[in-house]
Amino acid sequence: MEMRKISSGRLRGLGHDEKTRRLRVELDDGSLLEYDGITREMWLRLSSSSSPWSYYRDNIEEELTPRHLGTASGGAAKRNPLDDLFS
Repeated sequence: MEMRKISSGRLRGLGHDEKTRRLRVELDDGSLLEYDGITREMWLRLSSSSSPWSYYRDNIEEELTPRHLGTASGGAAKRNPLDDLFS
């Protein structure tokens, strides 16, 4: 799946496979997530949105369950030390 670089909120990369209806997302910590059931319309709205991060959070992250694929670099995802304060 070809990934498109993006910088919006925590999003750093997006890829979509129309045949399998899968979306792959790379976040700023390097983690890769994959979602099933992404329609062409959802992909077009996400990829052309003036705020892809907001669209992703409201319409994909909150509605669908991702598969965690590891990280883009193959290593461990970088942890933000402040995450422990808010969990």
